[in-house]
Amino acid sequence: MNSSISTIVMFVVLIGLMYFMMIRPQKKQQQQHQEMMNALKPGDEIVTIGGLHGVVSEVNADKNIVTIDCDGVYLDFTRSAIARVLKKAAETTTTATTTEDKNDSVVADETKEDK
Repeated sequence: MNSSISTIVMFVVLIGLMYFMMIRPQKKQQQQHQEMMNALKPGDEIVTIGGLHGVVSEVNADKNIVTIDCDGVYLDFTRSAIARVLKKAAETTTTATTTEDKNDSVVADETKEDK
């Protein structure tokens, strides 16, 4: 009788360990990935599960489709095909504005030297 109870207890402990070591972290990772998919917006730089890099051009929530701009080629993917987001749209626009300001100041300096 004692050995059967200890066997049942060990079995329950083993299932508990499997839950906390394998199932729970995987569910957290799936939840984070789903939150990332829901937060996609135009301007985000992404990578697909196939390794294709591009910028989100349009997000259609009704059809669950994301249109990606890859150097002038527009491709449609399902949201689940997005592996990760490299840069958010806000970071991208800030970087572009800073680069434009630097280029404008270089052009202005060259104009002064010509005179």
